Amino acid sequence: MDDRQKMRASDHDRQEVVDRLSGALEDGRLKVDEFEDRVGLAYQAVTDGDLAPLYADLPAAGSRTGREAAPPALAPPACVRWQGVLADLPTTLKVLWTIWLTAMLINVVVWALVSGASAHLVYPWPLWVAGPYGAALFAVSAGVTQIRRGRLSAERRLPPVKG
Repeated sequence: MDDRQKMRASDHDRQEVVDRLSGALEDGRLKVDEFEDRVGLAYQAVTDGDLAPLYADLPAAGSRTGREAAPPALAPPACVRWQGVLADLPTTLKVLWTIWLTAMLINVVVWALVSGASAHLVYPWPLWVAGPYGAALFAVSAGVTQIRRGRLSAERRLPPVKG
């Protein structure tokens, strides 16, 4: 082990590693959970040797390994925002949203068939099916998203732990 690996890490060194990990997360090279774990370890690092393994499996900063990133202008901003919302949710909530959407689609199709067969609009009863469950699911999803974002931003603000 060389002397650089034994050198005590500075706050600036830790922040450079966190910035590099953030870039890897944005590139899709790290999953959110793995990113959070590595960021926590980066802020706890005492020496440069503690920091090096956190980015050893990632390409050098700024390198793209011969691939060019798609220009962000090609993807509509609304789609990017929506993908971000879904990406932040745990798998369990994604499954619950899928079940809710499927049930709603079935109810709306049945309502539309009944309305079409009777030749007039029937009372929109699918709203009573969608409303309470959808509102509860939305509240839980919003809460989980806020907790995850708060935890991530709190980890970025934490001062390094002196060991």
